[in-house]
Amino acid sequence: MTRIIVVGGGAGGLELVTKLGRTLGRKGRAEVTLVDRKASHLWKPLLHEVATGSLDEGVDAISYRAHAKNHHFDFQMGSLEDIDRERKSITLSELKDEHGDLLMPSRELEYDILVLALGSTSNDFNTPGVREHCIFLDSPEQASLFRSEMNNQFLKLHANHGNGTVDIAIVGAGATGVELSAELHNAVKELHNYGFGDLDSSKLNVNLIEAGDRILPALPTRISSAAHQELTQLGVNVRTSTRVTQADENGLVTQSGEKIAAQIMVWAAGIKAPDFIKDIGGLETNRINQLVVTEALQTTKDEDIFVIGDLAECKQPDGSFVPPRAQAAHQMSSHTFRNIVAKLNGREIRPYIYRDHGSLVSLSRFSTVGSLMGNLTKGSMMIEGRIARVVYISLYRLHQMALHGMFKTGLMMLVGRINRVLRPNLKLH
Repeated sequence: MTRIIVVGGGAGGLELVTKLGRTLGRKGRAEVTLVDRKASHLWKPLLHEVATGSLDEGVDAISYRAHAKNHHFDFQMGSLEDIDRERKSITLSELKDEHGDLLMPSRELEYDILVLALGSTSNDFNTPGVREHCIFLDSPEQASLFRSEMNNQFLKLHANHGNGTVDIAIVGAGATGVELSAELHNAVKELHNYGFGDLDSSKLNVNLIEAGDRILPALPTRISSAAHQELTQLGVNVRTSTRVTQADENGLVTQSGEKIAAQIMVWAAGIKAPDFIKDIGGLETNRINQLVVTEALQTTKDEDIFVIGDLAECKQPDGSFVPPRAQAAHQMSSHTFRNIVAKLNGREIRPYIYRDHGSLVSLSRFSTVGSLMGNLTKGSMMIEGRIARVVYISLYRLHQMALHGMFKTGLMMLVGRINRVLRPNLKLH
């Protein structure tokens, strides 16, 4: 029986292993295994909502073990340590608890087809002090740490009868930085209704710092301008063409020598693949540790190893590279599923072409802006407001449908509406 291992249970990895389990695993055509160092999955674009308490990760997270049982694949908890391409095996490092006690020893798993979907981490560009003093919003644990720090600062302000401000600096004005900036102002409004009567937007000082000349640099200028205007109206201090050169416990230092004071600092200024990927299995990598792949998403050194999501450096026919977006991970997942099935059946595998369906940025409940691209518009169409918000939410629903099917996703939507009545609008603990 063919052994297929998917390493990484992010958006693309979990969607892929679910499809493989439903088709090949259920019919006994393949032994499908998911490997991840965490016990549960949370859609990464939602982390800014977890950080402010707008979303309860305990409700929306998916248990890998339970999901594996329901979709005919196996789950192995552990971190990838090495790949032996000659023996076609991977090594998982030993697993310890928070006290350093051994939970599981180092293990080896054999594969016939390996898919690497480890995603990306924040890139601090070796800026002094950033690793020690900034929060990297790339995991549920980091998002929870931010929420704890934020709530503590608001409590201190409340205990001081509202005297002073809560100063938060966010470096990087991509989607994460922009969405977090808006979500913070929503959190302040909600906290005001939950007993923090002396807290309002004037007590929140958010600096959104971008080294480039505009926010959302990966998106069209008109979307960037619309988002900039909305953030300014909310009270966010948007600082473009500002490069951070150092961080310390009291704030950030810019290239011009200016000090930006902050009690909480978030670094969201770039991505890279995990550092250990750089030397793994003799595979070809680029300067940010991404694995270089062929047009069919196979590594350049080994056709039995596929790479999807942020971990892949995938060059397109026009010379551009596939951007690190959730929609790209979703497309790569579907394409790799078809190629794996074709490979098992002795058919030709096909090249992957990225389809840009547009981009949307949520400014919490205040607004949503973005563009849609496709056959209807023969180009791009800018949308905002309620329509954009519906489309933005539908992206998450599509991810849920890929994992659970239409019926269960419908039930989840119903439960979500019920929870709006039963639960507070903000996670307060």
